[in-house]
Amino acid sequence: MKNALSSFTLQALVITALIAIASLSLSVARAQDIPGSETTYDFEDDLVTGDLVRPDGEQLIVRRRGRRASLIQIREHFIPEMLKSVEDL
Repeated sequence: MKNALSSFTLQALVITALIAIASLSLSVARAQDIPGSETTYDFEDDLVTGDLVRPDGEQLIVRRRGRRASLIQIREHFIPEMLKSVEDL
């Protein structure tokens, strides 16, 4: 039993080592395929033209109307009214 266990452990160790070596060799091969990080663009005497891009449709111009009075009215006697309503309870 002890011999079988050590044999199994040895096989697991060998398989793990083979997987590690295979993955390392794949990563090295992929690293060699990646081009350099420097990119150069040569346009020489090419003419580059473009247009101003705007949304389709018409532009709306809205005229502001006159100033209006606020519909919110400040209650000047709020505290006395509140005290009076509490007295009624």
